Amino acid sequence: MTVAWIDAGNGCAGDMLLAALVDAGADFGTIVEGLARLRVDDVRLTEQVVRRHGLRARRMVVEAPETRHARHLPEILGLIAAAALPDAAERFATKVFDTLADAEATVHGIDRERVHFHEVGALDAIVDIVGCALGLDALGLLDATVTVSPIAVGGGTVTAAHGRLTVPPPAVLALLTGAAAPIATHPATRELCTPTGAALLVTLADAYGPMPACVPVKVGVGAGTADPPGHANIVRVVVGSASEPDRTWVRATMTVVETTVDDLDPRLWPDVLAALREAGAADAWCAPVTAPKGRPGMVLTALAADDRVDGVCAAVFAHTSTLGVRLSPVERRSLPRDSVVVDYRGRPVSVKRGYLNGIVVTAQPEYEEVKAAAVATGQPLRRVLEEVRAAARS
Repeated sequence: MTVAWIDAGNGCAGDMLLAALVDAGADFGTIVEGLARLRVDDVRLTEQVVRRHGLRARRMVVEAPETRHARHLPEILGLIAAAALPDAAERFATKVFDTLADAEATVHGIDRERVHFHEVGALDAIVDIVGCALGLDALGLLDATVTVSPIAVGGGTVTAAHGRLTVPPPAVLALLTGAAAPIATHPATRELCTPTGAALLVTLADAYGPMPACVPVKVGVGAGTADPPGHANIVRVVVGSASEPDRTWVRATMTVVETTVDDLDPRLWPDVLAALREAGAADAWCAPVTAPKGRPGMVLTALAADDRVDGVCAAVFAHTSTLGVRLSPVERRSLPRDSVVVDYRGRPVSVKRGYLNGIVVTAQPEYEEVKAAAVATGQPLRRVLEEVRAAARS
């Protein structure tokens, strides 16, 4: 399975992402041919190899006439639909502009149908978005699982169609907020993430975070126009093959809830353990210890998933005399498992089976059902257990 990671730790603009995709192997000629079908005049796309803060990168230069024409969404979508792009690329480009329209409608407090675009309606922005759609399609990334790093937006102010704005400008903030995308802190006092870049990232992202486990296959580095002294003005795209998951066992991060009790009626302990399991503990047990002044006590331990810890703690306080608990994170490894029903001489007995590398290594019948089968058939309990286990393994 193909996976990709986009490093937006220094921000992102449409031309930067497009350059990174070409640098990662998207065919430049195919992208130029696709853009030519947009039926817009006097637009030219060229590529350069440059250096940013001492690092090699690829840069895309979009040459387009300046225009004061503020395009509405239907006009832009009409250009895209008429271009006869590959289906996946057309769907992605359309979705990016739909996402932008929703953000602009939120920012301006108007209906989506009344949105008209300024900067993102300019020809160079349309080229960036459609070019990225074509590049992503060429690399097979529109069907891949894409993770985006926390996104740097910068600081300071920027001059836009609505005047001087604090960074991040409203459209960028609306896009990132709507997608619950994490923002990375950055010392730069300039705009690092444009509305076009933000829309591309949030439309593309399946997840946000560090690079996923994978075998890297291709790396592309795209450069912005400026080369500021404080950071490398680049976006990186890493394309890889997902690492095969370890199927030997199941890993889970859990919490150990523990307390020491030396003044509880010992007859209550079975009910305490039952109450903890009822509260969501994956397991619960107690072990005898010597408490202060030689008093006999018990260490009560429960294992709980993160979303069950509060309920398990509440059960400990409700069913014991303790005044406090100790919490510690652990990793649990458990065997993949299933459950089958064995017919033992006409009596059903449920059996849990655990697998190691696809082989059944443990089979545990439900004890009460084994007892019922033993009584019903007149067979010794030990024999029923052995025969049911053997049947479950076969």
